[in-house]
Amino acid sequence: MSDDALPKRPRFLTISQVAEELCVGLPTVRQLLETGELRGLQVGGRGLWRVATKDLEDYIERAYLMTAERIATGAVSDNGQVPDI
Repeated sequence: MSDDALPKRPRFLTISQVAEELCVGLPTVRQLLETGELRGLQVGGRGLWRVATKDLEDYIERAYLMTAERIATGAVSDNGQVPDI
């Protein structure tokens, strides 16, 4: 399959689009942006948030790595349950 056959994604996503991609609510995306965990920028006079597609993909990759580390250290089991302390 050539790169031409892949659908083109926009360079920037709205917070609604990011929320849909991550299957989370808008407040979660806003919190990620405000804490800097997810890189974004504000544009225009109303300060609308936009997230570069690459920044979303980078966030997802970091989340996978952090989850794997937590599983490896026993902070969370591979079935998603937090172990008893």
